[in-house]
Amino acid sequence: MDRSDEIRAQIVAAYENRSALAIRGGGSKSFYGRPVAASRTLELGGHQGILEYEPKELYICARAGTPLSEIEAVLAQRGQILAFEAPHFSPHATLGGCVASGLSGPRRPYAGAVRDHVLGVRMLNGRGEDLRFGGKVMKNVAGYDVSRLLAGSLGSLGVLLEVTCKVLPRPVATRSLAFDMSAAAALEQLVTWSLRPSPISAAAHDGERLYLRLEGAASRVENFARAVGGDLLADDVGDRFWEDLREQRLPFFAGTAPLWRLALPAGSPPVPESFGTVFYDWGGQQGWLRGPLDAPALRAWAARQGGHATAFRHPPDDAVFQDLPPALLALQQRLKAAFDPAGILNPGRFYPGL
Repeated sequence: MDRSDEIRAQIVAAYENRSALAIRGGGSKSFYGRPVAASRTLELGGHQGILEYEPKELYICARAGTPLSEIEAVLAQRGQILAFEAPHFSPHATLGGCVASGLSGPRRPYAGAVRDHVLGVRMLNGRGEDLRFGGKVMKNVAGYDVSRLLAGSLGSLGVLLEVTCKVLPRPVATRSLAFDMSAAAALEQLVTWSLRPSPISAAAHDGERLYLRLEGAASRVENFARAVGGDLLADDVGDRFWEDLREQRLPFFAGTAPLWRLALPAGSPPVPESFGTVFYDWGGQQGWLRGPLDAPALRAWAARQGGHATAFRHPPDDAVFQDLPPALLALQQRLKAAFDPAGILNPGRFYPGL
């Protein structure tokens, strides 16, 4: 169902009245970010439907409210996937919410992030203007890549109406392995493996064991698995582990204690033990921590490594995202002013004033 005109009318009215809007799609990522300072909610539910799917051209275009599960089911029928392995967190997850949150699953460092697979978008800015950016195939994406800019913007720059994504073939063969080793040893080993081509498509450490997923041509997967050893997991066990990690259903993520996310450059040292047990994903480039901790110290440590820390779930206060350097904050403010001059779209979701 196409609700574009209805959604546009609500944004135009809000712009004219300077009335802030809280944007809501499926609600699966509503926990992420700061509380929105708005008295009205712009509901995007029902704006859904797959508009184009060209398996040979490797792209799919759908309205932003289309359920992720529907898109993945259609792709599966043709042996294809969204390679960034987007987390759902709810049966109501939508394509628009996936792009707006910018969250990717375990395959992210090996296949790219959400923004790397967004080819084009149709959106409404804060004036209600209907805009299109990007294209349908990679060769048509040129100039300033607004489509990728919107990935991870949490609805603060515009309301997505349609999204075109690159798709890829499902890997021919998959194997999951487990190794008993410390986090420090695992991070060191992952650096060694990264120095040569390998079929690794996911790597995580739960505090006790290193888990690897291998994907690709059957011979390449089998040869690498034979060379590195480890315990081979049954296919269903391995598939369930990576899905449960993506959806944060593993025991580590249970409970209501604050969940912190660390984004780190490749090859970063282990997180100091003083911050607690870390669950590493993305081959060590993403770390998860639980419970109350010294947030300023954690963020200072992450910054020294060239990364940052986010209060991902159940934040202890409104300081969800790490403070931006003045120059970067000024750039964000200019972008907000250009796309949403009246500041009506998800105000404050990132930082006060944005």
